[in-house]
Amino acid sequence: MSSSPKYMAVQGAALIVAAALSAIGVLGFIPGATADVDQLAFAGQHSGARLFGVFVVSVLLNLVHFAVGAAGFIMARSYARARAYLLAGGLLYLGLWLYGVLVEHGSNAHFVPLNSADNWLHLSIGVVMVLLGLTLAGSKV
Repeated sequence: MSSSPKYMAVQGAALIVAAALSAIGVLGFIPGATADVDQLAFAGQHSGARLFGVFVVSVLLNLVHFAVGAAGFIMARSYARARAYLLAGGLLYLGLWLYGVLVEHGSNAHFVPLNSADNWLHLSIGVVMVLLGLTLAGSKV
């Protein structure tokens, strides 16, 4: 006799995504994980800090990653909220990707430091989150 799983697959996926995004947000403040952390700006396009030496980060961007991650831990408690988290979070990251692609670097509207590596990462996170929210609906762990 097998016991019924406690969580739906979408809830497990939300927890995994939440842990990854929270870690990214925290690592953006840690020397070693972030190169030139002394050049970390709050916002704006002139932050010199790079997570893993590749992704440009700022205090604002780190806080966004951490906040979205923290929300995932809370939202993963129920199926409907976990699914909403993955879908809404995915759309948020797709919006961040569009922002990075469409907003001209050097303009006053460019208040989040992004490079092409950031854009690819945000596109990937957004697509994965939306796909998880859509494809895991009703699946058990």
